[in-house]
Amino acid sequence: MSQTLDTRPSAAADVPAPPVADVEQAVLATCRAAKAAGRALATATRQRKDAALVAVADALVAQAPRVVEANVRDLERGQQQGLPANLLDRLRLDEERIGDIAAAVRDVAALPDPVGEVVRGQTLPNGLRLRQLRVPMGVVAVIYEARPNVTVDAAALALKAGSAVVLRGGSAARESNAVVVEVIREALSGLGLPADLVATVDEHGREGAGHLMRARGLVDVLVPRGGAGLIAEVVASATVPVIETGTGNCHVYVDAAADLDQALSVCLNSKTQRTSVCNSAETVLVHEAVAAAFLPPLLAAMAAEGVRLHGDDAVVAAARDLPGVEVEPATDEDWATEYLAMELAVRVVPDVGAAIAHVDRWSTGHTEAICTRDLATAERFAAEVDSAAVMVNASTRFTDGAQLGLGAEVGISTQKLHARGPMGLAELTTTRWVVTGDGHVRT
Repeated sequence: MSQTLDTRPSAAADVPAPPVADVEQAVLATCRAAKAAGRALATATRQRKDAALVAVADALVAQAPRVVEANVRDLERGQQQGLPANLLDRLRLDEERIGDIAAAVRDVAALPDPVGEVVRGQTLPNGLRLRQLRVPMGVVAVIYEARPNVTVDAAALALKAGSAVVLRGGSAARESNAVVVEVIREALSGLGLPADLVATVDEHGREGAGHLMRARGLVDVLVPRGGAGLIAEVVASATVPVIETGTGNCHVYVDAAADLDQALSVCLNSKTQRTSVCNSAETVLVHEAVAAAFLPPLLAAMAAEGVRLHGDDAVVAAARDLPGVEVEPATDEDWATEYLAMELAVRVVPDVGAAIAHVDRWSTGHTEAICTRDLATAERFAAEVDSAAVMVNASTRFTDGAQLGLGAEVGISTQKLHARGPMGLAELTTTRWVVTGDGHVRT
């Protein structure tokens, strides 16, 4: 299940935290510096921003041993403190993962610059010329848990979108994040850009996180990324604008018209390719017309991968004659759970309508997938399922900024405001109306 962010003070033991009375001013000073730095970046050319991103990517690769060394200390402390396996997996960095993170930064550099894009425009009958343009957000704050890759993703996207970013990465990754932020700031300074474009308030712990949530007028938008507890706390406590990212109780529905070999591949990838992430499937729904043919290979394959299975009566019955396969009776708690682990709930449904009803009741609105060769059924599922992303004959694991061509993401929004689904560059901008006249006056 989702884990809440440990927002206890994250300063190293040999560095005393500032007195509580000073924390608010320290956080606000960080936000003011970020706001000033953001103004300097707002009019930067794409060439300069892309050069900064390439420099950041190069610096991360060059400093990978230093980052890994800090990450090992975080992992050792996490293991000693009993951090769950899924969070340890999210926390873990090695040189290969750092290389992948750096490659994602270069991908962001290669994307078109959203700043200055004309969203829409027209000339009114009175001759006024209208343009709605994308402009930088200003200061983006991100509060997240044990995921040092988010430190880089958030910084890269904010920089490309012309904004500064203030980060709160939590105590579990405090040493990894401190080194990563330092590397990024050094790279920016080396190109003559303000280091304060990327800042962290990790050293101020829980008190600092609270003041960041309330830095109204300095923080233009706050994105919480993590477990349900973290997101709920931020939404309840923040006075700055919040874009809510959500947990991922994701589903795969195998229809009567599915290619069953393909469906098995989609189900396995959705569940087992990486379990600790929010786009991993937690429930498979199987049409009763193909249950007899599909359940045995599905359950056997999942069990062979080490997946703990929960199922309804039909699924439990299907497993009785399968050697080495055990299925626990599923409860409402199983249908509601985001396992983030090698666990899966399986249910047999009479038709696509029942599958949609199950999703409507239990989904968190993140990602759902359907496996079918029937176009009408696929279109109905995609139209009626109220989630941020719907996959047709594809794994739920594709709900990801990099996989969808966004370069990276700062989070996956499950709300219904301007940002929904993976939040890339466009979602980190706002718009401005530019109205051009020739001495026009309103009568």
